[in-house]
Amino acid sequence: MGTLKKQIKIQGKGIHSGLPVNVVIKPSKKKGIFFRRVDIKDSELIPATFDNVGDTSMRNTTVGSISGAHVQTIEHLMAAFFMAGIDSAIVEIDDKETPILDGSAAQFYDAFIKAGVSESKLKKIVVKREVIAKASEIFNKLPLRTRIKLWFFNKISGRKNDGFVKLSPCDKGLNITATLIYPEKIIGNQTFSYSFDGTKKSVQNFIKNIARARTFGKYSEWEYLKAHGMGRGADETNVIALNDKGDGTLNATLWEDEFVRHKIIDAIGDMFTSGGFIVGNLESYKGSHALNNLVLKKLFSDKDNYDII
Repeated sequence: MGTLKKQIKIQGKGIHSGLPVNVVIKPSKKKGIFFRRVDIKDSELIPATFDNVGDTSMRNTTVGSISGAHVQTIEHLMAAFFMAGIDSAIVEIDDKETPILDGSAAQFYDAFIKAGVSESKLKKIVVKREVIAKASEIFNKLPLRTRIKLWFFNKISGRKNDGFVKLSPCDKGLNITATLIYPEKIIGNQTFSYSFDGTKKSVQNFIKNIARARTFGKYSEWEYLKAHGMGRGADETNVIALNDKGDGTLNATLWEDEFVRHKIIDAIGDMFTSGGFIVGNLESYKGSHALNNLVLKKLFSDKDNYDII
């Protein structure tokens, strides 16, 4: 098992709630990543696993019971756990949302490395057969009123409901190719690839070229998001804000394609809810947290789809 050598404390705010959040991440001898809501009396451990994902509708990944103890926006923290080789930890948190910090995975990862991590190899989950999750599958299961709203939104914005996330076999490593296609000129069509094989070189590649990529959103949608309980903690320190025309940003980007690089972080974090190191090709075309979760559910729905090493 890979775990921290000592506990760490992290403070920040939730990107959606805007509320202050205090987190204590503790070493653990129990296999797996678990959250505990310390603000809820007698709260039980919440496994950070794909089959315990309760919601993805708020543009994030949430684990636990939506009507009870749950934790939102775990994906950046999960990506940092994976890259640091940590598969055993207990995350004590005093609110419902993991702090957004600077909108990337870098500060979580840096905190782990500073605390020290015990040497361990992650469990490997080898993809044997191709599985694919399509946006149309998720859309068709939505309530009729929601589908109508999304149809009109896509019609107005020029977006198509043709995204997918696919896992397929490969010789070694987790090889991710993410593609974003947005009508906004500043994003347009972006593709980025990253391969993780467990070596220090692949970790350094992530740190140098991906870890600091931030989440993003359109400034003109901010008021709508806030009215629906989202984006209340977003600001220029943690989000790349697109201007109203969509041809520029209100704050500087680290890379022109920082948008799609951030999708790599999201994909890694979501894949780690598998409980191990997915060995396979991951193609994310206009992907989402919902699609990442669905493709894992499909992978584990049939034992012939994978091997565990």
